[in-house]
Amino acid sequence: MRINITSVMVDDQAKAQKFYTEILGFVLKVDVPLGEHRWLTVVSPEAQEGTELLLEPMGFAPSRVYQKALFDAGIPLTSFGVDDCQAEYERMLKLGVVFRGKPTPMGPVTVAMFEDTCGNLIQMVQV
Repeated sequence: MRINITSVMVDDQAKAQKFYTEILGFVLKVDVPLGEHRWLTVVSPEAQEGTELLLEPMGFAPSRVYQKALFDAGIPLTSFGVDDCQAEYERMLKLGVVFRGKPTPMGPVTVAMFEDTCGNLIQMVQV
């Protein structure tokens, strides 16, 4: 068994695609129209055959409640690994990304949390 796809709930797929590709640097993998939405996935440029991230529209009312509760509580929906948290923080700040604090060492890892413009907090982690 392996993880093929994981998802983040987004309030606007077009906005999410732009942020996740142009700001975070992910690569578009699949874009298939499905009625008013799309099956839209991105992947890491370093692992294009690896796990896909589904930019999932929030068509299910409880998902909106869940997303808002996490955001309001300051809890990240997911985490992405980076090689250099400080460098990514500085790069993303220049692109206008909103962070919830500076990179913080926590034992053997360094973390920083940012807003993805689609209603989520995302944590980046340097191990």
